[in-house]
Amino acid sequence: MGRFYSYLNSAIDVLRKYKGAEPLAYFLKHYFAAHKKMGSKDRKQITHLCYCYFRLGKAFTDLSLEQQVLLGLKMSDKDPGPEWNAIIAEYKVSDDVPPGIFPWKDKLSTVIDAAALERSFLIQPDLFLRIRPGGEASVVKKLAEASIAFQKEGDALRLANTVKIDAVLSVNKEVVVQDLSSQEINFFLKRFKSEISNQKSEIRVWDCCAASGGKSILAVDALGTIDLTVSDIRASIIANLKERFREAGIDHYRAFIGDVAKQNEQLKNTRFDLVITDVPCTGSGTWSRTPEQLFYFDPKQIAVYTKLQRSILKNSVHHVKQSGYLLYITCSVFKAENEEQVAFLKEQGFEVVEQQVLTGYDKKADTLFGALLRKL
Repeated sequence: MGRFYSYLNSAIDVLRKYKGAEPLAYFLKHYFAAHKKMGSKDRKQITHLCYCYFRLGKAFTDLSLEQQVLLGLKMSDKDPGPEWNAIIAEYKVSDDVPPGIFPWKDKLSTVIDAAALERSFLIQPDLFLRIRPGGEASVVKKLAEASIAFQKEGDALRLANTVKIDAVLSVNKEVVVQDLSSQEINFFLKRFKSEISNQKSEIRVWDCCAASGGKSILAVDALGTIDLTVSDIRASIIANLKERFREAGIDHYRAFIGDVAKQNEQLKNTRFDLVITDVPCTGSGTWSRTPEQLFYFDPKQIAVYTKLQRSILKNSVHHVKQSGYLLYITCSVFKAENEEQVAFLKEQGFEVVEQQVLTGYDKKADTLFGALLRKL
């Protein structure tokens, strides 16, 4: 039993030192580097306890840190085990279902099941892979030979989030690590392709907030040979994207560093058939993976992000050609970042072709919002 109390004490030490300035995973990495005597099992237990604490949001801040950690453990694990159950009983942890884990229900996109979303914060999402075109047989065979359990869902593979997949598969070449809902953005790309089925010229696509390039790789796989332009405000991200594209075998593209919230001199009067705007957002649809963001969230951030999104949209719409398309994406659950931004785009002369909340809270995945619009 002694080591379990030690795990709890170490988790409390982490929680008292962590202030939310960086992702919890990064903080824990540095914390464990400074405590080298902790083995892999120790690190796993302590990490799990810390995440369990943040999964409660700020619903039980009247309890002690120890009680909050243990309550989170109790709610997150179907059976924490006899040692933890004994400690949970010792600390007199309540049997009540935590209320108010997500207190901003009035701000949700209308189709979202608030109760299901709230429950999802107690569960770590799975790891998802997208099989790239032509690689299904090889990928499935390699996973089977490595005795890695998986479930196949269309082009998506669902695995335990602890699997070290890069030891078995060529990431980016054979598979892309991509959440299930992110993979479902392919629905909008297929709809776009069907809309322009008679186009003779090469499809021109600009991924204006490209980040690490996941949506761009998806666009290449879905649309075939395209004239691709990618940009991001961060030089380091563009460098990572180029390496990822190299691994993915993508060499026909243009990349530049630019702030889409401002005028883009690099593009001047360039127009595109499709502009992908996977905009910066609260990330509220991914908080099951990063529950520390749920804990530290300030609802004032919604207004900050919506203002930034409007600036990005005001500039990016000018680069959509007449009768061209804009694909708007967020990983947010808030209507101000989703439906209300689509309403703004309609005011800018666009019509909605498809619009959907891609719910992941009921699938151990992230929740995204997507809208494909046509310029009138």
